[in-house]
Amino acid sequence: MFRRPFPLALASVLAASAPLVAEPEPAAPPAGEIRDTIQVTATRVPEDVLDVPASVTVVSAEELAARGVRDLAGALALVAGVSIAPGGDGGPASSVPELMGLREFDAFLLVVDGVPWGGAFNPALATLDLTGVERIEVLRGSAPVLYGATSFVGVIHVLHFAPGGGERAVDLGGGSYDTFLGRVTVPLPGASWQQSIVANAETRGFAPDRSGVDRAHFLYRGAGEVGGGRLRFDFDAQQVDQDPYSPHPRQGRTLSPLVPLDANNNPRDARMDETRFHFVGGYDRVLGRGDWSTTLSFTSSERDVLRGFLMEDFEASDVNAAGYDQTIDETDYYFDTHWAVEANERVSVVVGLDALGGKGEMKSRNFDYLVALDGSNPPSSGDQATLERPELEDERLFAGLYAQVIWRPSERWRVELGARLNQTDEKREGEVETEEGEELQADERKETRGSGSIGASFRAFASDASEVWVFADFRDAYKPAAIDFGPEAEGGILDPETATAWEGGIKGQHLDGRLTWQASAFRMDFENLVLPTVVDGRPTIENGGEERFEGYELEGGYRVSDALTLRASYAHHEARFLDYERTFDGVLTQLRGKRLEMSPEELAAFGIAYAPDTGLVAHGEVNYVGDRYLDKRNRALADAYTTLSAGFGWRFERLEVRLDGWNLTDERDPVSESELGDAQYYRLPARSWLASARWSF
Repeated sequence: MFRRPFPLALASVLAASAPLVAEPEPAAPPAGEIRDTIQVTATRVPEDVLDVPASVTVVSAEELAARGVRDLAGALALVAGVSIAPGGDGGPASSVPELMGLREFDAFLLVVDGVPWGGAFNPALATLDLTGVERIEVLRGSAPVLYGATSFVGVIHVLHFAPGGGERAVDLGGGSYDTFLGRVTVPLPGASWQQSIVANAETRGFAPDRSGVDRAHFLYRGAGEVGGGRLRFDFDAQQVDQDPYSPHPRQGRTLSPLVPLDANNNPRDARMDETRFHFVGGYDRVLGRGDWSTTLSFTSSERDVLRGFLMEDFEASDVNAAGYDQTIDETDYYFDTHWAVEANERVSVVVGLDALGGKGEMKSRNFDYLVALDGSNPPSSGDQATLERPELEDERLFAGLYAQVIWRPSERWRVELGARLNQTDEKREGEVETEEGEELQADERKETRGSGSIGASFRAFASDASEVWVFADFRDAYKPAAIDFGPEAEGGILDPETATAWEGGIKGQHLDGRLTWQASAFRMDFENLVLPTVVDGRPTIENGGEERFEGYELEGGYRVSDALTLRASYAHHEARFLDYERTFDGVLTQLRGKRLEMSPEELAAFGIAYAPDTGLVAHGEVNYVGDRYLDKRNRALADAYTTLSAGFGWRFERLEVRLDGWNLTDERDPVSESELGDAQYYRLPARSWLASARWSF
């Protein structure tokens, strides 16, 4: 499948060139006690997960290693209420997360080391790499104060080891569908300047014809004491080249039997290539009675996308697919400065301002083509006549002033109040060149509005080895409508999305932190949710009236011993339209009471991991996804499915060898809907495996 030489030697070269400096051992927690803290996701300051009035899950590096995790879907497989569908319109390297019943490409916020990953546009999931990650924090529900107009149903925060921290190691592996990888992590601690280097290269194949991913990634992190504070700098460079596979079309109430399971209906020269550079600088220091922190980032991304989708009438004999050849250039920046101060022993305050801005430009050549339904002998895009040449330019700026107060009136109570003033400014211009001439469309929208949250938690029980906390919160969130840079020059700006959410729950830990659990219930009311639609046979998006999401989620973990860990979760979600009218076959239809498509009512998971310092290592995870409708009218019901992932290996003092497998039951159910192909669905990737070796030095 692959179209160019790939630098698998990168990892070994970097490992050989790095000086072998001994790494200091991290400080150990108090004997027998295990506690998770969240650094910045919920409050921007270190906090105990237990008393934060929100549903939060922390997945550690130790758990990721024990389960052989290599992507976001595997990392969050056991988190309550979260389901990650691999692939999607972003390509086989991407994914489509679902949180709290909403599966939407931009409804959540993806953060990497404190910076929105994807900027002011959409989460950059295809370029997310988990090499060198210390932990992943998942905040369910919006974060309308600290992250403003970008977080809607949750925050997934990926944090790498601090400069100079983590393990010095090299990984090599190979597996199914001609998959190969090489990774290296090199911490370089020092007296005045700490550094870390992370590099990896991989070639990954998939079951569909002509599909796969090539990735080369380099991350440098540095930090040191300067001028009485701490200066930090990150540089991330990636090249991700994807050969996309096709979603499967639906006919009536079922996926079409006319299209084979792994058929690829893209043009022969299909590609989704991205070059991305990401720079972050920051400075932290003590200021008065508090800590002042400033972060500035800049990102440049260039994408070259050529792909196609079957049309609604894909049995036609002249043309049956729509294709487009795009270039998409995005630049974005992020600035945040805030001051976190302990006003007294009971009150702490965080005040700050931030700005998230970006500019995106899309140029496309759209064409129609004829392709066999089994994908055989696909045509080249260069042989197809041009129908139109749309161009789209979008500039957006999300800025805000925010303040959050944490008040502890007693050791048993914690109250949080947060408020934010949002200023959003967006300009968009679309142009389409056809045989009849040019069409121009432009729009501009400015909005000033507030958002906020209030929450409280109460310690209902405490002993030497146990604690139980009850919490409740209310959040009012707002988000400008997404832009997907699809093949059309949509110059109009949709109405902003809004949501109000109520949540309550109880969580506890026992046996000195070895047993943890939480249970929560929520309700979210949405207005103007952005939904996919089709106009004149081409994909577009529109506002979707009113929707309600409600449900409950349960999660628990038990560390039986230092080597053996159990984790389980269950979620029940109800996602329904409250008021949304849509035209089907020329008839205006009210969808009130219908379930949102691709939103399962039930999710469940169970996992076990055995990972001693030396000897046998093993893990297994079972995931259940309930039935879900493929369409808005709730006529096409997809059955529930269960997947199994497992692995085993052996750890020596410095070497670990292992074999891991995913979707061992080989389920191929539809897991996400395309927003570019009408009534088309991406299936769960086929069974895969990876044999790997890890050497620590």
